Parts: sequence; C-alpha cells; structure tokens
Amino acid sequence: MKKYKVTVNGTAYEVEIETIDAADVKAAPAAAAAPAAPKAAAPAGGETVNSPMPGNILGVNVKVGDAVKKGDVLMILEAMKMENAISSPCDGTVKAVEVAKGAAVETGAVLCVIG
Repeated sequence: MKKYKVTVNGTAYEVEIETIDAADVKAAPAAAAAPAAPKAAAPAGGETVNSPMPGNILGVNVKVGDAVKKGDVLMILEAMKMENAISSPCDGTVKAVEVAKGAAVETGAVLCVIG
C-alpha cells in the first residue's frame, strides 16, 4: 500500500492505493452484444436494403418495377440533421418498397427489396 495526500477544493484527504500484479487482475466479462435487428426475408433471388441507422425518410426515388444499377440512390434518410443517400447494393429490379416519404425507421428496418 502507498499513501498519498490529495487536496480537493481546499480540503486535504489521505488515500491509500494498493498496487497489484497483472496476474491478479481478472478480465471483466465481455458485454453481451445487442441482438441484431431481424431482417425480413427477401424474395427468392432478392436482396433487402436495410436502414443503416434510425431516422426519417425524406424522399423515395424508386417504385416497384424500376430497374436500378449498383450505386443508384434509392432514397434519402435524414438522421441527426444530416441527409444520407441510401444506394442500391446491386443491379436489379425493385421488387418492393417498404417505406414512404415521412416514415420514421429504426436501424435494420427493411427499406426496399431488389431482385
């Protein structure tokens, strides 16, 4: 044990600090990972586009049946006062649009399905 004198706001305190070896320290248990938001099943051969963060849909640029290329902007998601473009992860045809302009979405929510 080592003793130290510490002054806080003009008041003196005497504290004792014990030194320990690294071998004596037990690792803290790892925090359980938060469960992932469930993803809706995509139609056969389809790929879901999920919300990367919670926010509000400011605009939807596609409708069912539209052909899209990888990188095309599907919709705009506003989160923390910033506009985020949600892009197509692949080439294909929009099979379903699960949100509308003004909708509030959570992380992992299905925005649309591309097949």
